[in-house]
Amino acid sequence: QVQLVESGGGLVQAGGSLRLSCAASGRTFSSYNMGWFRQAPGKERDFVATINARTGSTWYADSVKGRFTISRDNAKNTVALQMNNLKAEDTAVYYCAFTVRYPALSPQSYDSWGQGTQVTVSS
Repeated sequence: QVQLVESGGGLVQAGGSLRLSCAASGRTFSSYNMGWFRQAPGKERDFVATINARTGSTWYADSVKGRFTISRDNAKNTVALQMNNLKAEDTAVYYCAFTVRYPALSPQSYDSWGQGTQVTVSS
């Protein structure tokens, strides 16, 4: 089983950048597609980005396309989310998760989740 721990969240001004990281334990990390989701207070958990395990291809939500970049390092068992030009509406708890499907845009398609990391963007 793969266990996930997110880090890198914080408080940033609008227009700024943050880089989130998700560390995975387990020898099968490289076999799984990875995704990032976010959840604002009182709202559902929304898809942000996903990356294919085999091809490295990526898929983004329209709201973050051109501003966020997902990447993975299979040697280090990590997946990252580089977030640029942050907006107040990006404020949420960000979660990473893994799935055998691609592209998987629904949280129901994911099998395991980290504890999340808070991102707050001040306007």
